[in-house]
Amino acid sequence: MNIGFDIMGGDFAPEATVSGAILAQKELPEGDRIVLIGNEQAIHKLLDKKSVDAGLFDIVHAPEVIHMGESPTKAFAQKPDSSITLGFQMLKSKEIDAFSSAGNTGAMLVGSIYSVNAVQGIIRPATTSIIPKENGRVGVLIDVGTNPDSKPDVLYQFGLLGSIYAKYVYEIQSPKVGLLNIGKEEDKGSLLCQSAYRLMKDNSDYHFIGNVESRDFFKDKVDVVVCDGFTGNIVLKNMEAMFRLLVKRGLMDDFFARFNYEQYGGTPILGINSTVLVGHGISNDVAIKSMILHSKTVYEAGIADHIRYAMDQYRKRRYFPDEEE
Repeated sequence: MNIGFDIMGGDFAPEATVSGAILAQKELPEGDRIVLIGNEQAIHKLLDKKSVDAGLFDIVHAPEVIHMGESPTKAFAQKPDSSITLGFQMLKSKEIDAFSSAGNTGAMLVGSIYSVNAVQGIIRPATTSIIPKENGRVGVLIDVGTNPDSKPDVLYQFGLLGSIYAKYVYEIQSPKVGLLNIGKEEDKGSLLCQSAYRLMKDNSDYHFIGNVESRDFFKDKVDVVVCDGFTGNIVLKNMEAMFRLLVKRGLMDDFFARFNYEQYGGTPILGINSTVLVGHGISNDVAIKSMILHSKTVYEAGIADHIRYAMDQYRKRRYFPDEEE
C-alpha cells in the first residue's frame, strides 16, 4: 500500500516528521511505500543528514504549508499547493491509500469532508482516543474534540462508529458501548444525555449498556465511551496532564506508561470514505512512527467499508423495516 504523510505538519516539523517516517519505514513490510508530501528540498536535506536513501520513499513536492492558526476552510481553498491539500488530492485520486498529518486538525477534517466525503448517512465524522485498561486491553473514547456541540442523533452514531473501530482494529467482539454521564440512572445528566440515552436504548446497531461514569473508564465494564467532543477533549487532556505529572514525580509503572500518546500516534477520522489520521501537534518522531503504522492497521481493517455497510443496514431497518436483509 501507499501511505501518504504530511511532513510539514506538527510543532517539530519537518525534523520530527521525517525522522518518524524513517522509523516507520524500517517496520513496514516490503512493498509498502511511504509518500512524503512537503518541501522537497527540506526532505532531501534531512534524509542526507541521516544518511538515508531517498529511494526508500516517494517524495511529492508541496511548497505551501497550512499553519496551525489558519482558518481551515480558507487555507484549504487558498493554498492548493500545501502539503495537506495535495495529500487529499492524492487520496481522492487513489494515488495513496491512507493519509496522515500532525498538522492543522481543522484542515484535515475539512479535507476529509470535501475530498473523500463522509459516508452516506453519517451526520458528523468523529475522532477517538485510546483508554488503557487495567486488564491490559484498551477502550475507545469518542468524540475527543471534532464535534464540541453534538445532538442526540450524533451521539447515537458515535456509538456505532466507536463500536466498529473497537471491533475491527482492537478485535473486541461485541464491544460494550456506554454513554458518559454523571450517574447511571436513565434520567440523569443533561438534556443531551437524556435524549441520547433514549435513542441508544434497546438499539440493534451495537451493544449499548447504558450510562457510565468516568470512574468506569479503566475497568472492563465498558469498551466504548460516547460523549460530545467538548467533554471528550477535556477528559483526554486531563489524562495527558495526569500522565505528565506521574512522569515528573517518578511514579511510572507498566500500566501508567500505556497512557503515553507516543504509543498510539494518531487517531482516524471515523465516518469518512477513506483512511485519514490526525496526530498530536507536539508529536515527536516516535509518535509520528506510531501514527504512520496505525494508518496501515486502520486501512487494512477496512473501517470505512464496515461503516458503509453498517449505515446501509441502518437505513434498511429504518426505512424498509418489513424487508428481509
